Amino acid sequence: MNDNALPPCPECSGAYAYEMGALLVCPECGHEWTPAAAAETGDTSQERVIKDSVGNVLADGDTVTVVKGLKVKGHPTGIKAGTKVRNIRLVDGVDGHDIDCKIDGFGAMQLKSSVVRKG
Repeated sequence: MNDNALPPCPECSGAYAYEMGALLVCPECGHEWTPAAAAETGDTSQERVIKDSVGNVLADGDTVTVVKGLKVKGHPTGIKAGTKVRNIRLVDGVDGHDIDCKIDGFGAMQLKSSVVRKG
């Protein structure tokens, strides 16, 4: 019937999802989701590629270098160009801040990939 056309459960990958009104339901784990939400989250996670200022693809755990001086609220000097940032984590941040990191002397913060260079 129409069970073959339904996507697997995003939680447990169960193949027995069924429709209940506007929702899809997994009888194996009880997860409920909308078909549109499943399509959106699946597409964005697969196509998400974050590149640095010169076009290198970034990945979690990379070491990057800040390419221009950055002002930081509440700090008199800011982050200087050439500062190394180790063990970055890629996130969906606010206003294009897609790198979560910890910088010595500044603590945890988010940076934009356009102001860093891999290596």
